[in-house]
Amino acid sequence: MTIHHLHPEPGSTTDVLDRDTPPALSVDPGDTVVVRSLDASGHLERQRTPGERRPTMFADRRGHCLTGPVEVRGAAPGDVLAVRIDSARPGEWGWTIAGAKDNALNRALGLTGEPSWLLWEIDADAGTATSDRGHTVRTAPFLGVIGLPPAEPGPHSTVPPRAAGGGNIDCRELTAGATLFLPVTVPGALLHLGDGHAAQGDGEVCGTAIECPMTTEVTLDVVTGPPVPGVHAVTPGGRVTFGFDADLNAATAEALAAMLTWLQHLYELDRGTATALASTVVDLRVTQVANETWGVHAVLPHDAIT
Repeated sequence: MTIHHLHPEPGSTTDVLDRDTPPALSVDPGDTVVVRSLDASGHLERQRTPGERRPTMFADRRGHCLTGPVEVRGAAPGDVLAVRIDSARPGEWGWTIAGAKDNALNRALGLTGEPSWLLWEIDADAGTATSDRGHTVRTAPFLGVIGLPPAEPGPHSTVPPRAAGGGNIDCRELTAGATLFLPVTVPGALLHLGDGHAAQGDGEVCGTAIECPMTTEVTLDVVTGPPVPGVHAVTPGGRVTFGFDADLNAATAEALAAMLTWLQHLYELDRGTATALASTVVDLRVTQVANETWGVHAVLPHDAIT
C-alpha cells in the first residue's frame, strides 16, 4: 500500500465534474490518499467577519471547489469504487449561510430578506465549533461531495447528487470509519472530494452546514458484485442506502428499494418478507433538501437484527 498526498492547487482543483479533466493523481487499488480540500466556496483565506469577501480559488466559481480528480488504475464502468474514510479533520474556521437563495423552501420559511451568516471557530482536537453568536456545537466532520463524473462528456454541475457516481450526497453518516461504494462511471473512476462539513443535521435545512476546509484520509479499492447495485455505504452506525430525485416520494422509494435488496441478500428473504422486516428496524431520513435533487437515506443499524 502506498500513501499519497494531494493538495488544493490550481492543477488539482475543479469546480465541475468532467470525465475529460486530467487526473491530478493516479493511484493503485488499495492505496491511501491524504486529501486537503478548501471549503465549498474555495476560500484561499479565512473570513474575518461573517460573509466577508476573501480571495477564492475560482473567480467565477461554477460549483463546489473540489480536489482531484484521482484516477484509480484499472477501475472501469461496471466496477464499484470503495472509498473508505479513514479520518476527517476540519480546518480552524467555517461558515454557515441561510436565506442565500430565492427558492420555494426559503420562501415558505419566510427567508426573503438579506441572508444570515454564522462564522465558526473550530477546535478539531476538542471536537467543537463555536459561532460568532456564542453557540457551541459538537463536530462530526465529513465531506459533502465524494463522487465521480457522469459518463456523458462535457462539464456537469457539482450540485445535484447522482445515482451513478454519487457526488454531492451531503450525508452526515459518512464520517471516519465509513466506506462509501460508488458505481464506476468512467475509466479510472476519477474521484473528486471536497465540500467539508464540520457539523450538519439531517436535511442540511438552510442549504449549508458548517462549511470548512478539510483534511481527509481515504483508502481506495475496486470491488465487483456488491449486494446493492447503486450508491450505498457501510458506516459505524449501520448499512446505508440512498435515493436521489426531484420528487421526495421517488427518492424515498429508491432508497428503500435498495435497502430491501440488501436485506434479501443478507437474510435470504423474499421481497415481501424483507419489506415487513424493514418496517421494524430500518430508519428513513431526509439526507438533504439543498441540492435541487432531494436526498433520502435508509439506515439499517448494525445491531438491529440478531
